Amino acid sequence: MSSPRVVLYGRVGCHLCVEARAVVAHVCARTGTEWTEVDVDDAPPAGGRDLLEEYGELVPVVEVDGARHAWWHVDGEALRRALVGR
Repeated sequence: MSSPRVVLYGRVGCHLCVEARAVVAHVCARTGTEWTEVDVDDAPPAGGRDLLEEYGELVPVVEVDGARHAWWHVDGEALRRALVGR
């Protein structure tokens, strides 16, 4: 099984994260793209990325294919274009 193309990094209690989740879920459903959500406040796995250090003040952050795509505000049309290539 391959990794999801879209990763939403956020945290509990973040109103921008709630908004970003809705946009990501909608766009990914329309494009048939798998996505996942990761809480930056969770402890990093041994040897893993410290997401709190990396993204703590930027959440929500969306990565597409491992590259940072958006932070704070997710533009649905820009995300759709990134996923379909147009």
